Amino acid sequence: MEGGGGGGGGEQYNPRTVEEVFRDFKGRRAGMIKALTSEVEDFYQQCDPEKENLCLYGFPSEQWEVNLPAEEVPPELPEPALGINFARDGMQEKDWLSLVAVHSDAWLLSVAFYFGARFGFDKADRKRLFNMINELPTIFEVVTGTAKKQVKEKSSVNNSGSNKSKSNSKARVSESQSKQSKPMQPKDEDEGLGEEEEEEEDEHGETLCGACGENYASDEFWICCDICEKWFHGKCVKITPAKAEHIKQYKCPSCSSNKRARP
Repeated sequence: MEGGGGGGGGEQYNPRTVEEVFRDFKGRRAGMIKALTSEVEDFYQQCDPEKENLCLYGFPSEQWEVNLPAEEVPPELPEPALGINFARDGMQEKDWLSLVAVHSDAWLLSVAFYFGARFGFDKADRKRLFNMINELPTIFEVVTGTAKKQVKEKSSVNNSGSNKSKSNSKARVSESQSKQSKPMQPKDEDEGLGEEEEEEEDEHGETLCGACGENYASDEFWICCDICEKWFHGKCVKITPAKAEHIKQYKCPSCSSNKRARP
């Protein structure tokens, strides 16, 4: 992605309220998650170790950029970690991506609280901003699947019998929508259906998209990777329901890239 060096946030506005700073944080976070998950092939190629010190920037517009650091000193905003490209070929790809993810989390927090300090957030504002940020999984948790593992631990017993059916179906659709068209059931059966729906909601309600990190919603199309068993919004990995019907074994962008030989 092209752009001026040190684009670490060179947007033409400054968020001044807690809500605006949080919106800025979410946009930058979404862009960086794209770079490290659904668009990891492009990100990997751009981080050429033969180039100079490179940084990964996220923008409020949910876009990302690999570029040289800002030339001005001190920079307009805090700068991300330098030289992420130098370590690319010296370690396994998943470990390198995890390392970049950790530094990206640190950078996002520094930018958010830079705005807080600049615009005079008081103790209550700073606490509220942190609590809003803390409700989201970190980039590291999304990239490594830690957040998904935490959910799995809570419902491992419930999930054990349904993993096979998940892989075969490839996608989740709202069961409630299909049940609306069914004929009226006797009272006892209706109660049974309600319990099944509650179990389904408990099982999937806290599942996180492996690309954007957002929660599962029953009215959205999702697809499961048959390799790492992470779930993704179809829109995040550019897979439609029609396309999923013709996929025998789905591999997410990260698993597809991992099969390439690394020096």
